[in-house]
Amino acid sequence: MNMDLDIQNSSSSSSSTMHTWWEQISKARSRIHSLINLLPSSSSSSSESLLSLADSDRPALSLLSSPTAYSSISSALSSPSSGSGSDPLCHWLYDTFLSDDPHLRLLLLSYLPLISGLYLSRIHHNSISTPPPSLAGFEAVLLALYSSEVKSRSGKPILLTLPDLSQPSIYHSPLNKPFTSKPSVSLLSPPLEPQLAVKSTKRASIVGVAFDLFYKHISQMPSWSKIEFCQFASGWAGQDCPCNAQFDEIHVNGLGVAALESNEIQDFVQDMGNLEIEEYDKVEVSKGGRIPLPWEILQPVLRILGHCLLGPLNSQDVKDAASFAVRRLYARASHDLVPQGILATRSLIQLDKRARQAVKMAAAAVNASSNVNTPTKVKKPEVLLVSK
Repeated sequence: MNMDLDIQNSSSSSSSTMHTWWEQISKARSRIHSLINLLPSSSSSSSESLLSLADSDRPALSLLSSPTAYSSISSALSSPSSGSGSDPLCHWLYDTFLSDDPHLRLLLLSYLPLISGLYLSRIHHNSISTPPPSLAGFEAVLLALYSSEVKSRSGKPILLTLPDLSQPSIYHSPLNKPFTSKPSVSLLSPPLEPQLAVKSTKRASIVGVAFDLFYKHISQMPSWSKIEFCQFASGWAGQDCPCNAQFDEIHVNGLGVAALESNEIQDFVQDMGNLEIEEYDKVEVSKGGRIPLPWEILQPVLRILGHCLLGPLNSQDVKDAASFAVRRLYARASHDLVPQGILATRSLIQLDKRARQAVKMAAAAVNASSNVNTPTKVKKPEVLLVSK
């Protein structure tokens, strides 16, 4: 009797799981079909590509990782009339984020670099003579991300516990003495307050919290989303500046003598200016323009760039884009005299240099070992014919 009950329970649970799985697929396919109707008329090949995503076994994940879908949606979002309260694509992104499908929620996060870049550029670069454009659609999307993080944190601050370096550690103090070290608690983010609108005084906080949410899921973001974030970060820092090359200066023997590390680093710095041609294959190095960068925005931006720069699974294009953006932000922080920004960007630059040097050394070691292990043909002894 108990065995029959167990069989019935297992069959009911499996059928419930199957129903939930099929329901998510149906919702994802419905979202894709509605997206096709919203996008402007394009080539038949792109429409067929989006339709094929809806017919796949995992439509939401396929939509997230599709370059065709990203290109089509990015083109629509980049139009001058986008971002208003009546923008149907912003409504579609907002409703998609409210879905219970995790991959559909990630879809909106993958477009956060573009949405935030367009929003901040239009807000800060609007001319005085013309009224500001309506960006209620973009603001609704940002508020959706902000409200999600408010709910997730439950009114609690984000704290960072640091050890008290003035006290000996448990590995150095005698066991017979009580250990009285008190850790230092630092506040990373205060408790978030619910917001009903994007006010000018709260704009930086709302955008920064949205960036924090992007950072939480950055390992699941496609490469083009990370590259686009790096491009906008470069644009937000402002125009290129000779300060970018200051990271090549080192101090010799503790004296204030500046020197260049090597010709390889100089060549690398020069190549960074040619990334548009050599590394990105005609992809822009920076997007947008210079904007105010308060710490509420700069801090999560540097976290994201740190992942893009040092993440072991990131492509070389992502790392190069992050490297360029960090150097731009270092120059900006140096001009604005932002101590936290100077320290953070300088540290990221040094880590980037060491990582690139380690890669070069490993490649050189592999080449050297391959040359040693390569068998060489044994020369036949020469036979001299001597005439008698």
